[in-house]
Amino acid sequence: VQLVESGGGLVQPGGSLRLSCVASGFIFSMNYISWVRQAPGKGLEWVSTVSPRGDNTYYADSVKGRFTISRDNAKNTLYLQMNSLKSEDTALYYCATPKAAVVAPREYSYRGQGTQVTVSS
Repeated sequence: VQLVESGGGLVQPGGSLRLSCVASGFIFSMNYISWVRQAPGKGLEWVSTVSPRGDNTYYADSVKGRFTISRDNAKNTLYLQMNSLKSEDTALYYCATPKAAVVAPREYSYRGQGTQVTVSS
């Protein structure tokens, strides 16, 4: 299994970024998949999950209304559109396959290496 994130960078508060995650080594279209993040000195925080067909999405309260998760099963790719970014969104962002729960899962079977998002003026 391989999950490769990209699209991170430095952005000013209020700006936007779009993250991507290309998956391989498992049947992407049959799995729930999540974005999680880890800020410096803090634990892993669940951000969002999307259902296998992309018809159901779930968000942490901290990003609801600002972030949009989506997927393209034909390309084995997961996306996270992030708008109205805040300094507290600064973190290493990972895509991950949740083991059980789809809302705030505590365990993940697989996780990528992450892409850094820094929100600063």
